[in-house]
Amino acid sequence: MKCPFCSQDNTRVVDSRPADDNTAIRRRRLCDACGKRFTTYEKVETIPLVVIKKDRTREEYDRNKIQAGVMRACYKRPVPIQKIKEMIDAAETEIFNREEKEIESKVIGEIVMDGLKDLDAVAYVRFASVYREFKDVNTFMDELKKILE
Repeated sequence: MKCPFCSQDNTRVVDSRPADDNTAIRRRRLCDACGKRFTTYEKVETIPLVVIKKDRTREEYDRNKIQAGVMRACYKRPVPIQKIKEMIDAAETEIFNREEKEIESKVIGEIVMDGLKDLDAVAYVRFASVYREFKDVNTFMDELKKILE
């Protein structure tokens, strides 16, 4: 870290502690060249993820939308809430591990469907029927055949 007084880059940390509401670290630093002290703050850099929807519009990623869709798919199914939360957490981790600034909604849908397939077959088909917009019974049957194989 460069000293704001003499511009030398040989400084050291003499004290660290959480700042504000534990969202940052406050560091007291000492410049070895001029002997002056100064404070720096360290925060996690968050990059907003933008979702590209089917109609090519863009909106900020919202976990609640995934959660609402999964909860509707699991409605009246014997799936514990904890398992649903774990599946959504795993899907979200996979989404953010891609380290992309933009992601298509169809990619998110496929990730969620993969998680639902392991969680509950009926919930998977419910989600897929809405997500893939089945036009007729044949496309619905094709999806069912994939599960049965």
